[in-house]
Amino acid sequence: MTENRPNDDRADNGYDFRRIEAHWTPIWDDLEPFSVNDPSDARPRKYVLDMFPYPSGDLHMGHAEVYALGDVVARYWRQQGFQVLHPIGWDSFGLPAENAAIKRGADPRIWTYENIAQQRASMKRYAASFDWTRVLHTSDPNFYRWNQWLFLKMYEKGLAYRKDSWVNWDPVDQTVLANEQVLPDGTSERSGAVVVKKKLTQWYFKITDYADRLLDDLNQLEGSWPAKVLTMQRNWIGRSTGADVDFVIEGHHSPVTVFTTRPDTLFGATFMVVAPDSDLAAELAAGSSPEVRMRFQDYLEQVQKKSEIDRQDATREKTGIPLDRWAINPVSGERIPVWTADYVLADYGHGAVMGVPAHDQRDLDFARRFALPVRVVVDTLAPVTGAIPVITPEMLESGDIPELDPSVTGEALTGDGRMINSGPLDGLSKSNAIRRAIELLEERGTGRAAKTYRLRDWLISRQRYWGTPIPIMYTEDGTEVPMGLDELPLLLPYEEGMDLKPKGTSPLGGLDGWVSTTTPDGRPARRDTDTMDTFVDSSWYFLRFLSPTDDTQAFDPREAEKWAPVDQYVGGIEHAILHLLYARFITKVLFDMGYVSFTEPFSALLNQGMVILDGAKMSKSKGNLVYFTEELDSFGVDAVRLTMAFAGPPEDDIDWRDVSVTGSQKFLARAWRLAGEVTAPVGVDFALGNVALRRVTHRFLAEVPPLVEAFKFNVAVARTMELVNAIRKAVDSGPGAGDPAVREAVEAVAIALSLFAPYTAEDMWARLGHGVAPAADGTGGRARSGSSLGSTLGSASRDDLVAFAGWRRPDPLLLVADSVTAVVQVDGKVRDRLEVSPHIGGAELEALARASEAVVRSIGDREIVKVIVRAPRVVNIATRG
Repeated sequence: MTENRPNDDRADNGYDFRRIEAHWTPIWDDLEPFSVNDPSDARPRKYVLDMFPYPSGDLHMGHAEVYALGDVVARYWRQQGFQVLHPIGWDSFGLPAENAAIKRGADPRIWTYENIAQQRASMKRYAASFDWTRVLHTSDPNFYRWNQWLFLKMYEKGLAYRKDSWVNWDPVDQTVLANEQVLPDGTSERSGAVVVKKKLTQWYFKITDYADRLLDDLNQLEGSWPAKVLTMQRNWIGRSTGADVDFVIEGHHSPVTVFTTRPDTLFGATFMVVAPDSDLAAELAAGSSPEVRMRFQDYLEQVQKKSEIDRQDATREKTGIPLDRWAINPVSGERIPVWTADYVLADYGHGAVMGVPAHDQRDLDFARRFALPVRVVVDTLAPVTGAIPVITPEMLESGDIPELDPSVTGEALTGDGRMINSGPLDGLSKSNAIRRAIELLEERGTGRAAKTYRLRDWLISRQRYWGTPIPIMYTEDGTEVPMGLDELPLLLPYEEGMDLKPKGTSPLGGLDGWVSTTTPDGRPARRDTDTMDTFVDSSWYFLRFLSPTDDTQAFDPREAEKWAPVDQYVGGIEHAILHLLYARFITKVLFDMGYVSFTEPFSALLNQGMVILDGAKMSKSKGNLVYFTEELDSFGVDAVRLTMAFAGPPEDDIDWRDVSVTGSQKFLARAWRLAGEVTAPVGVDFALGNVALRRVTHRFLAEVPPLVEAFKFNVAVARTMELVNAIRKAVDSGPGAGDPAVREAVEAVAIALSLFAPYTAEDMWARLGHGVAPAADGTGGRARSGSSLGSTLGSASRDDLVAFAGWRRPDPLLLVADSVTAVVQVDGKVRDRLEVSPHIGGAELEALARASEAVVRSIGDREIVKVIVRAPRVVNIATRG
């Protein structure tokens, strides 16, 4: 940062943010004003939640933004009369703590909880209105015990299962990654290493059983979640409809199922392709000649070095080898060759595709590379509504129109048209042909209508230490034995000198005393040594906040009925797929189990942008870090918070170089000074005040709530600044500081600033004579409120605070303008502005315009040829001569 720091403790004329912060922090600590533990509180409820942080060092500027914006929402709803649950905790399991512990040769608990203590102190200083009675840490046994409970409940329902499969392997962190944790460039989101494939036995949650609901229920969130997030989730789930088609492969023990979205093109299938890393490919190669087996093994090793992103790149040259096996086309009976190629993925569909090169570009590129047949079965030039195709099979056979032959042009025919070369499907349109093809398959028992998804089951096993132990043991014959619910928690062990270095298997495997156990019926067994993905923790933590100290259940369903789902969730768009998708899935699972009565966890979502510097993301390596605590030390909490809100729309990035924290600080000082100048007493009848200022105040009271609810925080701050300017004018040259309207306006400013700048707002409220005494202003002056400065700390309650003052309701009568400004133009140029009644008639307005001295001078001796009046706002006078 290059912005000049203030040279002394007082930013402006007695306003000292350090003294104000020091004064109010212990008062808030003593009152715990934001806890919601009173069962007799009858106010309506709101649940506002910010995505909880990972405890890696102190808070940073990204935290400063998300917690400032989330707090605006929480504080706003309290001012609107709601009981607001706004909790905080720490997502404290995970690789950073483990890697830090390895580097230091220490227990990861030490690093984790030291960082939590540091962040907690910074958060309390930052004055976010959290309920500090409901803090949780996911690495505490009283939290992860319920991860294990959830796992066992899902295991019982068949939603947690173990299988052998090719997985994404991070060679640096030595652990598996879910598909969602692999970046588009094929690297690990955590370590940056190029992800490779490895075959392991792993635990999965069966999220694909919920694919349709996860997709369809996004419709419930339209308008309350960002459209971009909804699109990202829809694309990730990736539902496709079509047919499962059973191909017989000669010499293979069972038919091979292929999913296709275009069963109408079955007569155009001229080859089959299987994924090289699928079990099917290995089986088919094993049944071929030794030469094929050797060639296949070499090819498989090449493919395993490529990322999935690279394999799906449509622009690269396709690779593959024939397996010397033959499949039978189930509609034509034709023998077609079976190949293996890297553009087919093992975990999409069934790991095999039918090659229809005339109508699929990837298949065409592959066919042209290896000289495989190309057969057109859709006449894309035929009118869909007509009965006679434009291009006949004879024309295609003769080659009279080679420009339409994909094998010549290299361009697949992907448009709609009418079927040709397709036996019973000839002449049908695409949609009718798809329907009829499925009927034919079902009649013959060789296929059926089907859906498939891009979404894969959630891989939750991690070969690392710092996570939730999986509550499963294995007998000597490999039988899975779940722990009893009454045995939980299965504690994560730690031994002095324990080797946590990644080695491809979990460090827990080296603790023989922990691994070796017995089943409930006394048989020798070994514990599962993997730990759970930390996204399991965050998939349901919002429910644990409802009863964080309950040691009898994960959460109290009665509390869930009262508070959940979350009314407003605030956090970064980087979690648009991973965390949000998993939380939606677990919520639906808990709904099906009868634990909650809702199916979506977060009713509304606000994504904030990043805080950047000079157009780039902040990082140590770039040397462009702005340090959170340094900004607070230099400018104060309120100035930083107000700057975050005023910088622009929440979803936009904030370039810290382009904002003025000093400007925010000076504005807060101006507002604070006004509170000390008010001389009208507490409780004065505002109706006795200056009407013009009251109109400005009540327009402000009417305009700000919809702005906040639309997340236009920057505009709400601008309106507050405008009101402060109007008050300053009224005090200096208008009715003066003793006018009741001035008190009303300053109180409105204090209540509004309680959303953005809580320390300043609270001190203003006290200086105005409400509740707790204010911080001394450093000049020896006291607030001239005309009444007692209020209660002492010993007798104060949260009702004395501006945070609970309640948003003032605007008077409808004061929102009706008693005059409007009419603009008078002569020959298109503005010559005068007239203050007139909003009910003035056109003739009267024209007469006033003609009588205006400025207008008369402008017209001179020219002739008026036309007058257009739009009462009460505009008069246009046209002249000539």
